[in-house]
Parts: sequence; C-alpha cells; structure tokens
Amino acid sequence: METKPIASSARALRHMFLRDMVLHASIGVHPHEQTARQRVRINVDLGVEDDGARALSRQPVGRDELARVVDYEKLAERVRGIVAAGHVRLVETLAERIAEVCLVDRRVHLARVRVEKLDIFEDAQSAGVEIERRWRD
Repeated sequence: METKPIASSARALRHMFLRDMVLHASIGVHPHEQTARQRVRINVDLGVEDDGARALSRQPVGRDELARVVDYEKLAERVRGIVAAGHVRLVETLAERIAEVCLVDRRVHLARVRVEKLDIFEDAQSAGVEIERRWRD
C-alpha cells in the first residue's frame, strides 16, 4: 500500500512516528472479545511543524532541547493510557481517540494512525484500519 510522504521542507513538516507498538486491548463487538484482551499493533505517524525548515536562510541546527519537539515518549504513554482506559468496540474508535490526543499539540498538523488486530483470522496477519486527521485552519 502506497502512502503519501509526511515530511516536507516546502510545508515545513517533519515526520515523527511510533512504529509497531503491540499492546493487549479490550476491543471488539463479539461477546468473546469483551471478556479477554487481544493483541493490537498500533502505528502513529505525525506531521509536526519543523522549526528548522521554516528558516529562510541556512541556519545552524535547532536547539538540542526536548521542549522544541513533540516527545515520542509522552506519545507512547498516551497511547498506552487510551488502550488501558477500558473496552472499545471498534478499531476505528480506538484509532480516532489516538489521533485526537495527537492533535492536542498545535505543532502537530497531521496524524495518521493504524490499528490492527493481530490474532483475528488464522489465514491473515492482521485486520484493522488506518485513518488520517488534520487540523482545519
């Protein structure tokens, strides 16, 4: 599957990501899914304001300070918290909740979230959804 690149000097965006996070989630519409947790794989791709790309002339590398960037450790903690918060019926709902928390930081212009159930079908690696949400200016 081909996806559009996120990082762009023309749009002053950097691509920040969280790859292949596997968590145990209470998720699903069927009765047996409401009594046992199942493995989900979560991928998050963010288009984040790139202060280095905004410079009109060649500038030195930006400050080496965490406050200048979106913290992927905090993002991982938020994703874990959303998954642990309780039962969700749909992978779509879980993906939307994750995208929503990503977009709270105004530096994040785009959130692409993929949620996959890993142990659903014997003859398929996964089943799930990918969504993309953007700030509307």
